[in-house]
Amino acid sequence: MRGLQLPLSQTQRIRLQRALEKLQSLSWHGTTDLNGDLVATLCGVVERINKLVYVRALRARYKPEVGDIVVGRVVEVSQKRWRLEINFSLDAILMLSSMNMPDGIQRRRTALDELNMRCIFEENDVVCAEVRNFQHDGSLQLQARSQKYGKLEKGQLLIVDPYLVKKSKQHFHHLEQFGIDLILGRNGFIWVGEHVEARDSMVVDQANSSEQSRVPEEKNQTHTPLEMRQNICRIANAVRVLSTLGFSIDADLILETVELSSTVKIDIHDMLGSEFHVLVAEREPERRSLMGKRKR
Repeated sequence: MRGLQLPLSQTQRIRLQRALEKLQSLSWHGTTDLNGDLVATLCGVVERINKLVYVRALRARYKPEVGDIVVGRVVEVSQKRWRLEINFSLDAILMLSSMNMPDGIQRRRTALDELNMRCIFEENDVVCAEVRNFQHDGSLQLQARSQKYGKLEKGQLLIVDPYLVKKSKQHFHHLEQFGIDLILGRNGFIWVGEHVEARDSMVVDQANSSEQSRVPEEKNQTHTPLEMRQNICRIANAVRVLSTLGFSIDADLILETVELSSTVKIDIHDMLGSEFHVLVAEREPERRSLMGKRKR
């Protein structure tokens, strides 16, 4: 909530303050009382204002760990590798040998593959990958040896503070009711785009054997229906609202925020207004209380 900039009316300001007070009553911001001792619940800087002591979480760049799912943007195509911006202090490296080839065949990379690297990824392409390891010089290596990784198209790339995206068992989400793929990158890069089926290479070969079946597919790739674009924008705006409020972002909370916008009949562009931010903040204490009761 630090640095929240919204044009709030006096009534909205009071409602937002009440919602924040309810949240603080559930758990003190940054600290908690454990057997009479004051214990920090966040990793950050201790701040004191008179008798008030709290911990302010650090909003630093992404600190990668091996196995993290990340989303990045290609900034350079060089010899046998791509360089990606992933909100790390250094650009991440995706080697040509660390990803699946378009033909789906496991083989040694040739000089021809290296010449055709721009046919796979080029500058400004958005790519999903996994953190593979760290090099001795501190650089980060990625890998994309699965059908779920690769180039992302027909969607929006959102950038939030990395600490808002917690590590979980699942960072790939298919929102079936909207036909949307949601990828929550641990580096704070979130992808919201049209759902793409991960197809087996044999299925691709069979589809390519027929010229007639290939033409409609190419046409579909160049057009995204209006309803799909609206779904993408609504979900993306829900992520923006949660990021502005400083709430941890997960698929369930995003869906609940989207459902709230539909329930109160708020248009997509109005979701970024002050009133909807207040509504989301007012609902959050109740949601957390219900979650606490379920855990008990």
